[in-house]
Amino acid sequence: MPTPAKLDLTAFPRRQLLDGTTPIQHLPRLSKKLGNVDIFVKRDDVMGLGGGGNKLRKLEFLIGEAQAAGADTIVTVGALQSNHARLTAAAAAKAGLACELVLTRSVPRDDEDFLRNGNVLLDSLLGATVHHIADPADAPAFIQTRIAELRAAGRGVYMAPFGGSSAAGCLGYASCASEIVLQSEEMQIDFDRIVVPNGSGGTQAGLVAGLLAMGRDARLVQSYTVLWPVEKAKTATRGLAQDTLARLSPGRTIADDAVVVVDGQIGEGYGLPTDAMREAVRTVASLEGLLIDPVYGGKAFAGLLKDVREGKFPQAAKLLFVMTGGLPGLFAYRRAF
Repeated sequence: MPTPAKLDLTAFPRRQLLDGTTPIQHLPRLSKKLGNVDIFVKRDDVMGLGGGGNKLRKLEFLIGEAQAAGADTIVTVGALQSNHARLTAAAAAKAGLACELVLTRSVPRDDEDFLRNGNVLLDSLLGATVHHIADPADAPAFIQTRIAELRAAGRGVYMAPFGGSSAAGCLGYASCASEIVLQSEEMQIDFDRIVVPNGSGGTQAGLVAGLLAMGRDARLVQSYTVLWPVEKAKTATRGLAQDTLARLSPGRTIADDAVVVVDGQIGEGYGLPTDAMREAVRTVASLEGLLIDPVYGGKAFAGLLKDVREGKFPQAAKLLFVMTGGLPGLFAYRRAF
């Protein structure tokens, strides 16, 4: 029998950044158009801090860990239009920490919208010190040097991982798994699938670990990879899920088939628009008035639409898509539309 839905996470340092439970909403017009499934969305894009987005769940535990260690400065790395970087800056501002962002040119775009709008604009407004690195391969050495400089100046530095995806960060989505289970019970809905984008893997890893810790089937979670080839994404996600589960339920092992990652939506590369992404973003916006980002949510929702149309879900399946935020990316990708 499943264990209770409420996970006890009080043993882990945590800084509250969310205002409460994010809602689950039905998409009736889209569901009617598709005809054979019911689509719901978990609105992790509506969190109040820094423009909202899924990284805030991870940052509750990362900032908590940083403050527990006595840090006064948080450093992290991401692509130029990184949502994680923006929200790390926002969380640091809220917590009274200095923030340094190392941003890399991981996407081959050089238009003004991409270089100066979207998350880039917000990083500056949020007070972060930003370092631009042309080649992502140069970032690790730069970060080591910069952290050494900060520590030599007497600063207490905490390094937040790429995408916020560490065992500590993934606890945020273990908590979300508990939240979803409780909401589904209150709504009297059994979701046939929880669908997420897979970038650094932490969102899916946390959900998988959380479900397993509650005695539930982790294969309920399905992701679409938008960054790495599918086998690399699956391996990385499984490793993160295992590390997270070790914190929640020591000694348990994650089965190879517990992490479900689907290929086919990356297109020409990470952060590069696809026709399927454009169609997905426009469909959700024009039918439901909701905005999904072009890098993560747009490609993952494109995968969801493709699989629904190809009959890969059971008839009348109830599908929950986690809207992970990233709205500022739409402004950076203006020319893609």
